[in-house]
Amino acid sequence: MAYQPLYTAVAIATGGRDGHVESSDGIVKLDLSVPREMGGPGKPGTSNPEQLFASGYAACFAGAIGFVANQQHKKLSDVQVTGHVTFGQLDGAFQLAVQLDVHLPDVAKAEAEKLVEQAHQVCPYSRATRNNIEVKFALV
Repeated sequence: MAYQPLYTAVAIATGGRDGHVESSDGIVKLDLSVPREMGGPGKPGTSNPEQLFASGYAACFAGAIGFVANQQHKKLSDVQVTGHVTFGQLDGAFQLAVQLDVHLPDVAKAEAEKLVEQAHQVCPYSRATRNNIEVKFALV
């Protein structure tokens, strides 16, 4: 089956890590600055690409868990995913690593582990990062 586009998000970044990002519809409007931990000014009220990636991956993964549970006719209460995106170096190049903390209240640990594993197979962020960066999961 050929790839079938369903939606395209568009955002414009100007000024790199010390610049600005804005979605084409104007809903997302964020100033960026390099965090102090990376030698930047870490200006208050600004974001950075790692925060944006952590937000997107966490939201998408929570949706993937809901999708998998729905396919299995399982009702879940509030699904919460906390994304941690770490910026570092590997072999002289910059590299990301991800940890997703998944909170599935009222779901037995074994069942939660299966849902996370299945969601990792269908989540587009997981598919895009697979074999490219380290992605870890923790049930919290």
